[in-house]
Amino acid sequence: MRQIINPQLQFGEQDISAIWLDPKSRDDIPQLLRGLQHIYTTPAVRERVFAILAEVIPDGVNGKANAGTGRPGMEQWKILVLGVLRLGLNTDYDRIHELANQHTTIRQMLGHTGWADDESNRYQLQTIKDNLRLFTPEILDRINQEVVRAGHQLVKKSPDAPLQVRVDSFVSKTDVHFPTDINLLWDAIRKLIEIIAGLCDDVGIAGWRQSAYQLRQFKNLYRQIQRLKHSTAKDADKRAAKREDIRQAHRDYLVRAEELLTRVRETRVQVLLFNVPARLLEQIDLYLSDAERQIDQISRRVLYGQIIPHAEKVFSLFERHTEWIVKGKAGVLVELGLRVAVVEDQYRFILYHQVMEKTTDDQVAVGLIEQAKKRFPTIASASFDKGFHSPANQTALAALIPKVVLPRKGKLSQAHREHEHDPEFIHLRHQHSAVESAINALQVHGLDRCPDHGIDGFKRYAALAVVARNIQRLGAILQQQEADRRRGPYQLAA
Repeated sequence: MRQIINPQLQFGEQDISAIWLDPKSRDDIPQLLRGLQHIYTTPAVRERVFAILAEVIPDGVNGKANAGTGRPGMEQWKILVLGVLRLGLNTDYDRIHELANQHTTIRQMLGHTGWADDESNRYQLQTIKDNLRLFTPEILDRINQEVVRAGHQLVKKSPDAPLQVRVDSFVSKTDVHFPTDINLLWDAIRKLIEIIAGLCDDVGIAGWRQSAYQLRQFKNLYRQIQRLKHSTAKDADKRAAKREDIRQAHRDYLVRAEELLTRVRETRVQVLLFNVPARLLEQIDLYLSDAERQIDQISRRVLYGQIIPHAEKVFSLFERHTEWIVKGKAGVLVELGLRVAVVEDQYRFILYHQVMEKTTDDQVAVGLIEQAKKRFPTIASASFDKGFHSPANQTALAALIPKVVLPRKGKLSQAHREHEHDPEFIHLRHQHSAVESAINALQVHGLDRCPDHGIDGFKRYAALAVVARNIQRLGAILQQQEADRRRGPYQLAA
């Protein structure tokens, strides 16, 4: 039976509320653990968070598994602690595995003690991976709301005190290599041959025993294209000869790709006679369509001199949600990933975030404030940069909140100039740049590059990064308040 946490202390086990954390440490771990400790030791917060964690259960054969039957799984509190540490420390599963088994304070937060420990309380790497993937963005969003409310109770003078929010977006990169049409074709052919050769070995079909050799031969053609460069000679004949060499190398590459695809299609028909998993057949069909698309695009671009429309391009065969994003930053021509928009308040808590798929800033401005205000109704003002501006946004946002700080683009009318020169507008606009600190904190603590796979993994990773950042902020506030109490009031020198 899966539990949130075992309510019965074991012999020698220390209660989480009694864990000592070094108040002078400047490391990330004590801040994260202090925030988690506050959630656990505040009854109202713990009750609400534990009610949400109770929904973190694995999928069964027919929907969600039964939480009350079957063998015990990892307790949900431990899943939350390890997930927060993974993102808060911007680390991988291997380090989390080591910390969970060897770091004394972390093990105490997980509910273990040192001298009464045994091998049964050790974590396996795959167990950690499987359990951290049980989170969903929706569950993490609800936990984040409770964390923010707990933080507001520490810093807000009144529950009804107005919130001033700042909105901005940034690019979180996906874990992909730089895409070109020739290396995308190589990826597709490589995956097709690996899958089909493995299937043939399993069912006993001959014909792909030299698959590794065939891949090496195909990769040699790919490398030849990479080594060829366009000529910069003044002689037109030399430039034309080099262009023809490049075209011929591409022709050889495409011809060999077509030959391999023909063999793959023939083998796919043969394996249908056996009990082949449908998942593998779907993968073969997907990579076949990828290879056909890349052959078409290479042929059109190199052999016929056409420009491939941006909408037809794919930037990764493995992280298909990857977008080619040009934000105009100095020294950064292009970023490969997805935009993430965040709404931060004046206390540096992130109230809401949104992963932006094939959308731009001006298309999400209203939705961000609607969702943030739904979660935190006391929002009184919101500041944006010019990228979020549109006439429709100005009108819709003004109907949602009392004060909208959204600079307009272009030459301003007299009325708009007076509006943007209002002292409150100027003050809030000057405060807007503080959102860059929140973005930097998210990127430093995990959201610079997402290593998880698929769009679901990306959204889960982003949501967990926001929760981890807010828990760390909660811990930092508690540490500062405790330090202020230890110092006492500041005494002026005589």
